[in-house]
Amino acid sequence: MTADAWRPAGRRPGGAGGSGAVVPAKVRLGAAVGVLVSVVAAAVVLPMLAGDAASGRVDYDAVLVPPGTEHLFGTDDAGRDVLVRAALGTRVSLVVAVTCALVATVLGTLVGAVAGAAGGLVDAVVMRLVDGINAVPHLLLGILIVALYRGSLVAVIASIALTHWTTVARIVRAQVLSLRTRPYIDAAISGGASRWTVLSRHLLPAVAPQSALAAALLLPHAVWHETALSFLGLGLPPHLPSLGTMVADSRDDVLLGAWWTIAAPAGALVAVTLAVAGLAGWWRDRLVPRRRSELAL
Repeated sequence: MTADAWRPAGRRPGGAGGSGAVVPAKVRLGAAVGVLVSVVAAAVVLPMLAGDAASGRVDYDAVLVPPGTEHLFGTDDAGRDVLVRAALGTRVSLVVAVTCALVATVLGTLVGAVAGAAGGLVDAVVMRLVDGINAVPHLLLGILIVALYRGSLVAVIASIALTHWTTVARIVRAQVLSLRTRPYIDAAISGGASRWTVLSRHLLPAVAPQSALAAALLLPHAVWHETALSFLGLGLPPHLPSLGTMVADSRDDVLLGAWWTIAAPAGALVAVTLAVAGLAGWWRDRLVPRRRSELAL
């Protein structure tokens, strides 16, 4: 299925008369919520029901056991249940991704709002800083940050957050520049309101929906960047079973024919990415209906 099939009819090439079925917005939203709730519930409940299997205890008598009734997704090269470990990895990866998205969104919102509200030299300096950070590939910059504190959870979160706040800053700055011309902002300034008052009481609340959308859109990026760092051996410490760590550990096992060692973590990655992207797309369409109508013309 192509990406066009998931777009509203007005946004799809060819408009409402285009060929192919259009998935209704409520169906897309329900599917995204259902998948995300199922993944989160599995990440929380499965380790609680697994007993000793959730402890990560090595069992060399059950190495690379294929999927069966005892182990639905088989075991890895240390005899650990792949499904239970994937649930634990999903929990860790989601916590890391949500933390990174929140830090990047808060930082980008504050920097973008200040730059847009201040204007002049402050705006120019901030935008040059943003351009400089964007000139370096995010993954490369993240590797440089993580390499200084290898195996640190804080370093992984910092590397992802510090390489993704610039996009939020640009969005918020553009929104603030547009809001500065509104009559109620002029009225507040004419009434003697300080720049801080205008920023905190009028501008920041107005850009909050855009910031929330940016945070949702950052979640899949954060999950995949954590996966990439762990795959390169620069991610989370070994005792934290993230999805990226599982994918990295399964490379040799897959070459030996143990395909099931990568099935669960890869499936969780795809499910989380599609679910969050679907929710973000729904929120975007609700947030900017006027712009969507203009794009359809």
